[in-house]
Amino acid sequence: MSRVVSRFDGADTDALLRARSHPVPERAVGGGVFAAQEDAPVREYRRVVRFEDGVVWQEVTFRLALPYFGFVFVPLFRHALRAPERDRALWWQPPDHFDARMSTVLGTLCAAAVLFGYMNTLFNQTIAFAADEFGANNAAQGFAGGFVRGGGVLAFAIVALADRRGRRPVILWTGAAGCVLALGGAVAPSLAFLTGSQVLVQGCAYGLFILLPVVAVEELPAGSRAYAVGLLAMAAALGAGVSVMALRLADIAVWGWRLVYVIPVLGLLLLPGIGRRLPESRRFEAPHADAALRGHARRLWLLAGASFLLNLFVAPDAQFQNRFLKHERHYTGGGIGVLSIVSGTPGAIGIIAGGIVADRRGRKPVAVVALAVGTVLSVAFYFATGWPMWAWAIVSNIVNAAVIPSLGVYGPELFPTSLRGTANGMVFIVGLAGSVTGLLSVGALSDRAGSIGPAMAAVGCGPLLLALLVAVAFPETARRELEDLNPEDRGFP
Repeated sequence: MSRVVSRFDGADTDALLRARSHPVPERAVGGGVFAAQEDAPVREYRRVVRFEDGVVWQEVTFRLALPYFGFVFVPLFRHALRAPERDRALWWQPPDHFDARMSTVLGTLCAAAVLFGYMNTLFNQTIAFAADEFGANNAAQGFAGGFVRGGGVLAFAIVALADRRGRRPVILWTGAAGCVLALGGAVAPSLAFLTGSQVLVQGCAYGLFILLPVVAVEELPAGSRAYAVGLLAMAAALGAGVSVMALRLADIAVWGWRLVYVIPVLGLLLLPGIGRRLPESRRFEAPHADAALRGHARRLWLLAGASFLLNLFVAPDAQFQNRFLKHERHYTGGGIGVLSIVSGTPGAIGIIAGGIVADRRGRKPVAVVALAVGTVLSVAFYFATGWPMWAWAIVSNIVNAAVIPSLGVYGPELFPTSLRGTANGMVFIVGLAGSVTGLLSVGALSDRAGSIGPAMAAVGCGPLLLALLVAVAFPETARRELEDLNPEDRGFP
């Protein structure tokens, strides 16, 4: 329970005695006492205004309904509650009010996203060090990275099962399986074994990648879906950051990278709490029609093409960046970790700003600008040295981060409940084809050129073409209910 006590002069009396709208919507109880409305993101809340010797005192006690990440938002709430009145949402709040259930669901999904973030970056972060132990060149690494992404086939089976059995049980079992299977990397005797063992881990990570935003979109209000997807991305980035920090273990010895594969077992400790707090999606539990996929073929191919073009650049950028830093800029594992954290952390700015603007102003303008500008800056990183390289890394991460909430929300939005997992699984598999194409291309081209930069410039055409595709062909979905976008689900209350 958090407690905020504030003192005010007489000029603030009228404002203090009115029910607030933000950060917690209130209702008057009487006698200077206020409680939270039903749509408030709190488990407990009470604000009391009292007068003593000509001084006005306000005391607020509250407990957020946000598990795992409440420590991030409590200081923001405390600061906001010290002001007499707020008549509009603050910069860090979602455009729509979240009630207690929504807040709990989002916080729990973010905890699961931390697991996804670690598992998803595990192979990419360690492949450069594993390749040194196994004596593999860039082409071999590109092939290995492409093969690992074959886990998308498993992810498709996972999300298709979620359309039949429910989101909650599939998320829990997928998270547990990924944490355990990651141990295979710690005992890998060869690059081939490492690659094969991580196919299953990557499949579990991909399954979470698809399902977590699906649940968020199905649970949260129309005006805050991009905001929620952005917070999931930030939580996943936290998991990825843990993986990056763990790279210091690779400096212990040539085999030190293996220790990074042991850490996911600790993720099993999160799963009991996630299971207690995560309900089944409201829209999955509600009666919904079994829609035919052929009725959504245009949307399917549109999103599939977008996923291919985006991953043509994103996948090799994620995998070969450490190789570039290690062999072309001569960074150690610890140095790579520092650069990744320093440049990646400001990406939160792009995620928050991109999500809020995408919800309030529209997804398309945010996605188009972020794709075009972010790609150019990302390519510039591979041609720079010294402080300009750090500058391009920081700025490109901020701009590229805005793509996540603005573009990532389309997949769950554009398909009905009965197809939401399956259709997004298909889109994801096409995106994996883009990943494989990009990885193989960059691996081969960089070996020929003797440098990774020219190869990354070549695959940079993918996101630039995607920016054009979004501008001319994507629908605008901001602030539209899922049932309006998908008439099959109009029976949802």
